[in-house]
Amino acid sequence: MDNIKENERVDDLEIKDIKIIQKKDGFCFGIDSILLSDFAKNIKYNSNVLDLGTGTGILGFLLIAKTKVNKVIGIEIQSDIADMANRSIVMNRLEDRFEIINCNINDLEEKLKIDSFDAIITNPPYKKINSGKVNESETKLISRHEVKASLEDFIKVSFKMLKDKGTLYMVHRAERLVDILYEMRKNRMEPKRLRFVYSNGKSDSKLVLIEAIKNGKSYIKIDEPLYVYNEDGTYTDEILRIYNKK
Repeated sequence: MDNIKENERVDDLEIKDIKIIQKKDGFCFGIDSILLSDFAKNIKYNSNVLDLGTGTGILGFLLIAKTKVNKVIGIEIQSDIADMANRSIVMNRLEDRFEIINCNINDLEEKLKIDSFDAIITNPPYKKINSGKVNESETKLISRHEVKASLEDFIKVSFKMLKDKGTLYMVHRAERLVDILYEMRKNRMEPKRLRFVYSNGKSDSKLVLIEAIKNGKSYIKIDEPLYVYNEDGTYTDEILRIYNKK
């Protein structure tokens, strides 16, 4: 493939024949993005969706494959990653349904109309700045730490860009749940649904999936837990379903 660089590889998402370009030694998508795309599968028909921090475009591609969304616009601050996402879009011939904008999410009001999206999906950096390992490449540092935008920024921007009663879907670390719920309510993004993700039945929850509504009423539903592995280390039936293996 002419548009693939030496340090890149092409991965098959094994759904609708969609493929994605990723760096061989860079930050690649993980199970959190796969789980979020499934959590958001009830997104409304013909929705216009904003993907904040799209990375290589994994969430946009999965939404297009799994739902009937109209169009996804992905926002990515790192120019080389945005370029990879763009080349993946061309490779999959999805130019009419998926667009990448290379900018900081905090500059979106200069690029897009506020109050104009039906839904937002995001897998933001999990770690506060100056926490955890910082001896990483710049690409991984920006992807994992709140270097360029904070958790509050992601939620504030979501409120600005969503239509009234629009929906935000987010995956994050369970340990940050208090911060997330505080920032959501403070910024009038009312949490409506939570689902905790566990490695197995004996582990603590590491991830949480959250659905919030702009200007929504106060009520929250806690979904049943999502377990990734059985006791014998094999994937659970639900994970096999999510991965289209069952």
